[in-house]
Amino acid sequence: MVAIYQTAKRELGYNATRFLQMVSSEGGLAAAKQLLWSDTPSDGFTNLWDHGRLDLTVEAHVLRPEYEELFTDEDRQKARGRLEQYGWLERST
Repeated sequence: MVAIYQTAKRELGYNATRFLQMVSSEGGLAAAKQLLWSDTPSDGFTNLWDHGRLDLTVEAHVLRPEYEELFTDEDRQKARGRLEQYGWLERST
């Protein structure tokens, strides 16, 4: 999760302070699930969408095979639905 923050900062100049605070205080998995199950996309998701980098979102990472054991089918369905709603086609799995 910290790697997502670092990549967004390095490549986009996006400083996702709130995201980093969530990861630090709640842990990566809890932060991911909280962001995933919110009724609306986070400001970070919207910012990454504006930059054409939905691949850096928590939702995109939920779908990655290496994290399969951490998330339920429902989590993956929620992530996929949000990404599809914003026009991102799953490319990495």
